[in-house]
Amino acid sequence: MPLRLGLILVSLILSVLIGLSLAPSHGSGGSEETASGFVVGLSLDTLQEERWQKDRDIIKAGVEALGGRLEVLAANSDSTKQASDIRAFITKGVDALMVVPFDGTAMGPLVDECAEAGIPVISYDRLITQTDNLLCYLSFDNVKVGLAQGRYLVEALKHKPNAKIIRVYGAPTDNNAKLFKQGQDEMLAPHIESGKIEVVHEAWAQGWRPEEATRIVAAALQAHPKVDAILASNDGTAGGAIAALPESMVGQVIITGQDAELEAVRRIAAGRQSMTIFKPLSVLAKEAAEVAAKAAQGKVIVANSELDNGKAMVPSRFSGIFTVTQENIMETVIRSGFLSYDDVYRDTPEGKRPPKL
Repeated sequence: MPLRLGLILVSLILSVLIGLSLAPSHGSGGSEETASGFVVGLSLDTLQEERWQKDRDIIKAGVEALGGRLEVLAANSDSTKQASDIRAFITKGVDALMVVPFDGTAMGPLVDECAEAGIPVISYDRLITQTDNLLCYLSFDNVKVGLAQGRYLVEALKHKPNAKIIRVYGAPTDNNAKLFKQGQDEMLAPHIESGKIEVVHEAWAQGWRPEEATRIVAAALQAHPKVDAILASNDGTAGGAIAALPESMVGQVIITGQDAELEAVRRIAAGRQSMTIFKPLSVLAKEAAEVAAKAAQGKVIVANSELDNGKAMVPSRFSGIFTVTQENIMETVIRSGFLSYDDVYRDTPEGKRPPKL
């Protein structure tokens, strides 16, 4: 072979090899090549609550176990910041994106932007509305959460004629808060209509902030100093509600909650909060990691339900829930490994602790 022709062939071969080494190996989203294979973005409303820190850690471990990498941004309950975070993920070219929206409606157009970039989006635990581009929605059945809270309250008040209650809803920007209220309404309606239960005050807690719940309950007690129960929609607002009560009323007024946060379960063990809803986050978060990994690799996602988000029926997967009271702490959050015996009963005198399982 003539020397000149040989050099040309070598040059062409090197060019092809260099081109192959630089070419991105991902289709959807055009993500950077990583040693771990694919990148999943997680856009969170907040990391200020214990619950979301747990979700993040479990999802991260799950994605990594499946050969990927998780990148996390938290918006600090600011829709403008969350929109910026999502656009940063688009620019980076993640292979799939999970979003816990601060404002589900505001995030709809951002999902559409992701779709234009070829990035599949999973709405995690809070539904994103007004978009027909969601891959799926992963959550608990939030209407059932509200039903369980309402059911507990009705049962606890059954011997109280004309029971007076305060209702503290969640953030008005969170579609889940509306679903919790829907379930509560369904359970309470016949008892309110019959006069057995009277709602003396109700309000939405902006941003799910405990101090908002404190303000709401304090204002309600000014006009109605004697109440029988506070239907708080999560543990943060339950804690805020308790902070507004005179100490003489703590433990006497029924207080609901949700999320089985450690401080809330400690309050239940001490008789300061009545109940919470345990949503097995490890199950949901592990499932989210698996779904995100499949989405990032272009695999089929199977849903067992669907939910209307105002623009489309979104393929959905729901996990089960459990009511936690002082009597069943051991059988629920501790037996499951969600919380530890020593953490829950840290401040409980030895003689008042239940025996370990």
